[in-house]
Amino acid sequence: MLKRFTVSLEDSLLTEFDALISRRRYSNRSEAIRDLIRTDLVEQVWQSDTPVMGVITLVYDHHQHQLQEKVTRLQHEHHQQVVSTTHVHMDGNNCLEVVVVKGSAPSIQDLAHRLRALRGIRDCQLAMSSTGRDLP
Repeated sequence: MLKRFTVSLEDSLLTEFDALISRRRYSNRSEAIRDLIRTDLVEQVWQSDTPVMGVITLVYDHHQHQLQEKVTRLQHEHHQQVVSTTHVHMDGNNCLEVVVVKGSAPSIQDLAHRLRALRGIRDCQLAMSSTGRDLP
């Protein structure tokens, strides 16, 4: 069942919101507001011990001494959270590794922080998600 409600915004904020809607290709304001609310609710799930899933993407210099071994060792230490990995050779020096993870949010965030801290990691991003099972 849908409910209608009114939102009051300053003109400048509404202009920015409409520009965001256009950039993200939403069909209307309602869809954008629903998406913003769901995103916030998923982020709240990540603050709890609820089982969640995520993707850690790493970009690193494969010439960095023993870096690949260190990345693999950390993944083995967190084998309960690591579901799958994919390794891609970006060019002659750089690799992209995608690590699909599942478990408690704190354990997944810990793995991402530990990977990010390794010398030679150029970029490390954690994309978090949940099943949305409890979201309206």
